[in-house]
Amino acid sequence: MSAIAGIYYLDGQPVDSIALGRMVDILAHRGSDAVGIWSEGFIGLGHRMLWTTPESLHEQLPLATQTENLVITADARIDNREELIAALNFSNRPSEKIADSQLILAAYQKWGDRCPEKLLGDFAFAIWDSCQQKLFCARDPMGVKPFYYYRSNKIFAFASEIKALLCLPEVPRELNELRVAYHLALLFEDQTITFYQNILRLPGAHTITVGSEKTQIQRYWSLDPTREIRLRSNQEYTEAFREIFTQAVRCRLRTAFPVGSTLSGGLDSSSIACTARNLLAEAGKPELHTFSAIFPSLPKEDLRWIDERRYINAVKALGGFKSHDIHADRLNPLTEILWHDDEAIPAPNLYIHQALYHTAQQQGVRVFLDGLDGDSTISHGWGYLKELTFTGKWQTLLREYKEISRRYKLPRRRLLWKHSLKPMLVEPAVQLWRELSRTQHNQINSLINPSFAQRIGLIEHTQALLKNRSYPTRTARQEHWLGLTSGLHSYGLELADKGAAGSALEARYPFYDRRLMEFCLALPPQQKLNQGWTRIILRRAMTDILPPEVQWRVHKANLGANFKRKLLEYEQETLDKLFNETQIIKPYVNISTLHADYREYSSQPMQSQQEVINVFATLTLNMWLNKSGLNI
Repeated sequence: MSAIAGIYYLDGQPVDSIALGRMVDILAHRGSDAVGIWSEGFIGLGHRMLWTTPESLHEQLPLATQTENLVITADARIDNREELIAALNFSNRPSEKIADSQLILAAYQKWGDRCPEKLLGDFAFAIWDSCQQKLFCARDPMGVKPFYYYRSNKIFAFASEIKALLCLPEVPRELNELRVAYHLALLFEDQTITFYQNILRLPGAHTITVGSEKTQIQRYWSLDPTREIRLRSNQEYTEAFREIFTQAVRCRLRTAFPVGSTLSGGLDSSSIACTARNLLAEAGKPELHTFSAIFPSLPKEDLRWIDERRYINAVKALGGFKSHDIHADRLNPLTEILWHDDEAIPAPNLYIHQALYHTAQQQGVRVFLDGLDGDSTISHGWGYLKELTFTGKWQTLLREYKEISRRYKLPRRRLLWKHSLKPMLVEPAVQLWRELSRTQHNQINSLINPSFAQRIGLIEHTQALLKNRSYPTRTARQEHWLGLTSGLHSYGLELADKGAAGSALEARYPFYDRRLMEFCLALPPQQKLNQGWTRIILRRAMTDILPPEVQWRVHKANLGANFKRKLLEYEQETLDKLFNETQIIKPYVNISTLHADYREYSSQPMQSQQEVINVFATLTLNMWLNKSGLNI
């Protein structure tokens, strides 16, 4: 985890090194080990370095080729190094002397604009090509590494965080009201928008090429929903998955510093932690630090939903860990995070991750493994029930319903309605009615001021945004693909990146490994749901790696219990003040709905659902608008 920044004056104006220096300085929290600036005429690149990989200890960025016709700045970890070293003729040099940025630059020299297709790992980089007079930038497939930019007729500027762009006098501080509406509506599918007008995000799996005349954005990778993997047995599927998953964890252990991992007791984090523990032991490296959130002081009625200590302790009992417990029940969910995030955030459980990051930093950890978002990559497999319904495989369908009902203690009638009758009868009828009547297909959150929604055309924007994501699915793979391509992933990764940056950490996500996502999406549905077991391939692959009580558990914790109780406990005064001083949010929020939601939440905090989310989204918006002082 490092920082990148750059300025390209399209009108030929020379770069002010002081202005570029300000951009780099404000990102110092992302990398305190080294700083670099390069400029030549109208182009300038900057970098802040956080040492994480062994190769980064000797890396100097920005980096220029010997002829200085190419210059790169990068925040990157490249995982297919051996493959690239062979393909790019680096074999005559020790691999430990070859920086990841050198591999990216050589890949660009060999493959040009197609080079991101050849890279595995997490990256955001910019290359100035003086021969072609263009700036070529790219972001990794899922958007793990952030990339924000601003473009006008005179300037193109980019940075790892928005605050660096706001250092430039050419970048206006203007509120993007559409993003305000998406925030209140909890819509995340627009992967370019920010709270600042004309400050944009480069979506994951995209490149942007900037010349003096035009700017071009292109997608270089996407998940293929038609690809299928057919092997001969469950054992072959399990072995293939285990090999790819182990590879995804192994390449994220490449570091010169202590490694940490979340350990929530769930299937995802436990699988990563146990696999990493085994790999570190095989390599004779120090034990893995684990970081777990616990909630011992909560009432018994809350603990039954949130207490994971039974499963956490089962993993710890295997040995090979340096474990650290964080008493999350003592934390305020409204932790001060606005400076790091630059925007209002509707992420109610981010405060827990921040506490984990802070504790990891105190232990000297710089690389932090995270189980986000194994649910989407592996898939629970519920779409298989819908597929069995539409293909008329009733015997298999009924058998699965019986086993699921038994394992999850769910009524078969409810399962039948949700996964068979509703998709087959209700959803197509509703879709047809919406198309014929041309009504909005996504109900606008009643929290949003109706006149505001009408003024900005929110219904039309929402319809366009969700047009390609609202069609009824009929197969497990279609449903799996929709989940993996949701804009919520890049949004969550950006929040986590800024949280980790605040503690000088690089967060790494094995479940977002490109190879693993491609493999899991292409699996037959029976490898996702089978005999009532969801996520069956991961469960089988973790045999003799996970404790059985973790491997075969069927429920997971609901962290909302702590959030709902502690937000009101710690911030009642803040909340009361918010709802008595609504001037700044009144143009955007339906105040009567907000008051009703707050009354419901404050009177019955543990029973509230959408109400507490509406209250928190409004609270963070109000705080951010007050702090940012943006002019409409």
